[in-house]
Amino acid sequence: MNELSHLCEKTGADIKEVAKGMGLDSRIGPRFLQAGVGYGGSCFPKDVQALIQTMKKNGCGTKILEAVEEVNLEQKRSLVPKLERLLPDLKGKTVAIWGLAFKPKTDDMREAPSLVLIKELQKKGAIIKAFDPVAEENAKGLVKDVIYTQSPYDTAKGADALMVITEWNEFRNLDMAKVKTAMRSPILIDGRNVYERKEIEAMGFTYAGVGR
Repeated sequence: MNELSHLCEKTGADIKEVAKGMGLDSRIGPRFLQAGVGYGGSCFPKDVQALIQTMKKNGCGTKILEAVEEVNLEQKRSLVPKLERLLPDLKGKTVAIWGLAFKPKTDDMREAPSLVLIKELQKKGAIIKAFDPVAEENAKGLVKDVIYTQSPYDTAKGADALMVITEWNEFRNLDMAKVKTAMRSPILIDGRNVYERKEIEAMGFTYAGVGR
């Protein structure tokens, strides 16, 4: 779905509609068809890597599994070019990050897409402000020079852009008009397709999602 999201962006399709159509096939189902910024955690990345090594050890081809790993890493970096198209020079710009854990309802930072993304943004000179409901302490040992805040609104204050990396329910019910007012420039990069584009753009945000 992550790879298909790039095709959707090129052709004007919506990956959420593609996922809905594919999910109607009972052999596939809708549960794991959401495009985003890549998978992380303690299990899936490790298990894919272990299976690759086991297959190689036994003389089996691993083209599909190695491609899965490659696409996943590329997907973690994919939000940076989206941001640069809207904010070409990131040096000295403040980027707000909502969500650090690899998924909601955990403080697990292992293989989290936010780690790759933050480091890529810092290489380009961006100043990072971040908020996560529970993962801040774990994140502090993994990424440096990040300004941690006490609420999503604090994170957005004075930001040149906002990026949603973990789809915490807390982010779905915020006063987005208040968020826009707090920002220096209302650029929203929605890495989990949490928001409806038309609604967000009607508020005055410049919006970019994944595969939309």
